[in-house]
Amino acid sequence: MMPVKKKEKLKVAFVNQGLAYTTFPCPTDSVGIVIYELAQLLTKKCHIMVYTPGKNFVIQRKYHEGINYVYIPRRLDRIIIRCIEKVSKRLLNHQLLYIHYALQIALDLRSKKYDIVHIHSLSQFVPIIKFFNPDIKIVLHMHCKWLSELDHQTIYRRLNKVDLIIGCSEHITEKVRRRFPCFATKCKTIYNGVQIDSGASQITLNSENMSFKSDKRNLLFERKAIYNGVQIDSGASQITLNPENMSFKSDKRNLLFVGRVSPEKGLHVLLEALEKVVFYFPEVHLNIVGSITGSLPQHILIDLDKNDEKIANLKSFYIPDKKTGKVLTYFEQLQKQLPPELAQYVSFHGSVAHAELDKYYREADIFINSSFSEAFPIPIPEAMGRSLPVIGSRVGGIPEAIVHGKTGLLVDSGDVHALAEAILSLLNNDNLGIEMGKSGYERAYELFSWEKVSQSLFNEYNNICEKND
Repeated sequence: MMPVKKKEKLKVAFVNQGLAYTTFPCPTDSVGIVIYELAQLLTKKCHIMVYTPGKNFVIQRKYHEGINYVYIPRRLDRIIIRCIEKVSKRLLNHQLLYIHYALQIALDLRSKKYDIVHIHSLSQFVPIIKFFNPDIKIVLHMHCKWLSELDHQTIYRRLNKVDLIIGCSEHITEKVRRRFPCFATKCKTIYNGVQIDSGASQITLNSENMSFKSDKRNLLFERKAIYNGVQIDSGASQITLNPENMSFKSDKRNLLFVGRVSPEKGLHVLLEALEKVVFYFPEVHLNIVGSITGSLPQHILIDLDKNDEKIANLKSFYIPDKKTGKVLTYFEQLQKQLPPELAQYVSFHGSVAHAELDKYYREADIFINSSFSEAFPIPIPEAMGRSLPVIGSRVGGIPEAIVHGKTGLLVDSGDVHALAEAILSLLNNDNLGIEMGKSGYERAYELFSWEKVSQSLFNEYNNICEKND
């Protein structure tokens, strides 16, 4: 009897978007985090290589925890981009965008003989990688709406060479299906995930096995059992909480926002809402965690979404200052907006490593996302996974994460009054926040664990590889 030949591991290469530098294994940007978490889990089943922008003049290779990281120089691309900007306003649609970065990856892949290349966001990479690697399967993973916004014919030609189109939310995926119905069967939604601890599937928590470690409202439980779930101190598919047995030593409440400080994140709206909140509830503090220099360029934020009036109105943040003639950063404009009497209630912490975010979630009582535009923000399921009640704008993929009235509250983007009311409703009702936090944890565990996300992706990899076998 002939021995059964063991199936070889799939060889998968991730291609990071060329827009920003990502430092592995400690990414701070959302796409970098997605790549890192998926690569870590998939390396158990696949040979994984990650291509990402590098700062040197030559390609550098590093090996970490079973993953090959290849840092690709893009200095020539900067020159090319400056030339494109002089003759065209449609940079994101231009076929030469990061062409040298993509060419280096395509040639390197040709020598490696990989099965799948998993490209993030930039469809420009598809034709050149396919040209040099005609047998490779191509996955295009979209973290934004560009496929439904850029030139139809150009995008069609690129998608025709793609084997699988992934949207990070149904909001993104459905837009692609509607615009390109001929590719609808290629489209799949795979959510961004949150980190999960290993452990049992059920835990019952009550006042006897809880130990409060801080004066904050959030629940920081000591671990006294076999745990499951997101990197939090408690949680499971069954949770019993008795609010009558809980005592809080302070009424001080922490609000938390996590994300880049950029106009589309609506922090100017959040600060206006905070001013109203402080009037009724002065024992509150807002922590803002995220890069203060990472604003989206106008041509990406405004010019691609001209039909959205609220997005169009954000153009005011890109107008040069009348006195200096320079465009102030969004952070600088927020500082000017912030009344002196409100400044004591707000802290900007800047960009932090993803692994360091946990302390901010632990100190928080309510998580807030006030965005005007989102595909599927990772911080929302992260906050839910830490049993925090969440407040989010009714835009993009956010309603797919937050179940209004159960795991959190949804408000219309830009509505200062509604946002202030939502915050106050949770500040003034501890039981409501606790119940929403519990429901949010359960939802995050069921839908957004990286283990489940990576397994879904692995299944899709096998599907596209088996089609031509």
